[in-house]
Amino acid sequence: MENNEINYTSQRETRQGVEINQNSPEVLTNNIYTPAFLREQIGKLVRVEFLIGTNNLTDRIGILEDVGASYILLRAIESGVLTYADIYSIKFVTISPYPVPRATMTPHYY
Repeated sequence: MENNEINYTSQRETRQGVEINQNSPEVLTNNIYTPAFLREQIGKLVRVEFLIGTNNLTDRIGILEDVGASYILLRAIESGVLTYADIYSIKFVTISPYPVPRATMTPHYY
């Protein structure tokens, strides 16, 4: 296991109130599930596309702040506004390969 990977069976982690430990549901710890995979992308710039209704796609771009079993939190780069989004309507996630430096964010939100 690489140094930057998290060992969920022996380590505890807290992000925005979501606590992950060895007793957490598998959907949050096993990256074959969307929430666990997305938790590995926290801090990166993402574009998330949502299916609204049967044929309407809409997207949001921001920093992935947190992921729960049924939601994600995105922070807008320009305004710092936090958006809570339903994980089940996500169809596509485009992930920047690099984390966004905090210095580029609006400072009064941190």
